[in-house]
Amino acid sequence: MQYIIMLLIVIGMAIADFITGYIKAYCKNDVQSAKMRTGGLNKLGEVVIMVTAIGLDIGMHALGKYYQAVELSDIAGTVTAIAVFGYITVMEVISIFENYAEINPEAQWAVKFIKRLKNVGNDKEDKS
Repeated sequence: MQYIIMLLIVIGMAIADFITGYIKAYCKNDVQSAKMRTGGLNKLGEVVIMVTAIGLDIGMHALGKYYQAVELSDIAGTVTAIAVFGYITVMEVISIFENYAEINPEAQWAVKFIKRLKNVGNDKEDKS
C-alpha cells in the first residue's frame, strides 16, 4: 500500500508542476508545444524512476529471503525508495513554488521561500 501512496504523490506533484508551468506560460504568452512536450517527458521520467525505486524495494525484499537477510534487504530497499521519493517530492515542490511566484508576482512570501531554499542548497555546495 505504501508503494501506491508514494507513486500517487509523485504523480500528483508532477501533474501539479505541469499545470502550474502551463499557467505560468499562458500568463506570459509563452505557451510552446516543445517546452510542454519536454516538461511532460521529464515528469514521465520522474514517474519511471519512482516505479524503478519501488520495484527495487520489492525485489530486494524478495531476494533477501533467499539469502537469509530479509531485514538488511528491507532496510536497503526502503532507504532507496524513500530517498528517491523525498528527492522528487522536494524538487517538485520547489518547481511549483517557482511557477507560482512567476504567476503571481505579488506573492513575495513565495519568492523569499524559494531564495531561502536555494541559499541552503548553495551553502551545502560551498562547504563540500
